[in-house]
Amino acid sequence: MKFNIRGENIEVTPALRDYVEKKVGRLERYFNEDITSDVYVTLKVTRDEHSVEVTIPMPKLLLRAEEKSLDMYASIDLVVEKLERQIRKYKTKIKRKFRQDGSMKQLFQEVNGQAEGTHEEETDDKIEIVRIKRFNLKPMDAEEAVLQMDLLGHNFFVFSDAETQKVSVVYKRKDGRYGLIQPE
Repeated sequence: MKFNIRGENIEVTPALRDYVEKKVGRLERYFNEDITSDVYVTLKVTRDEHSVEVTIPMPKLLLRAEEKSLDMYASIDLVVEKLERQIRKYKTKIKRKFRQDGSMKQLFQEVNGQAEGTHEEETDDKIEIVRIKRFNLKPMDAEEAVLQMDLLGHNFFVFSDAETQKVSVVYKRKDGRYGLIQPE
């Protein structure tokens, strides 16, 4: 793993850097191959809140987690636990759905001689769709979509982009600003 650690409103000390590399480096044990991609870690301090955001882009998978607490070291521990839960969840889904060779199943390995993901975890991550909504996509620009989203009181809004004629999504970010998702 190659670490790209940066701090916002905090100085990344050697001790903090070592702690992040040690804790996040533990995730390598879940994979068959060494992770060659960069690991992006952002440490932020806002008022009394310490947040850690970790993003690990991989060829067939994107691992990302963010945690906040009153202590930076606790935030690092929490974000690593969250990433480990994500990996275990992916592994159980992969074992269930992708049984052929050359699939994402080959990405993960067994840890400590046992397969990750117990029977209990497999039953917990069952996805249940409780409602289906259908609607016509009206062509509009992103600004109009944001206005529609705010009028409805939703956190996201799906629309047909008038310029590209493709389906796009606007969403409200945690910081109160807006994001736009467009297909390539």
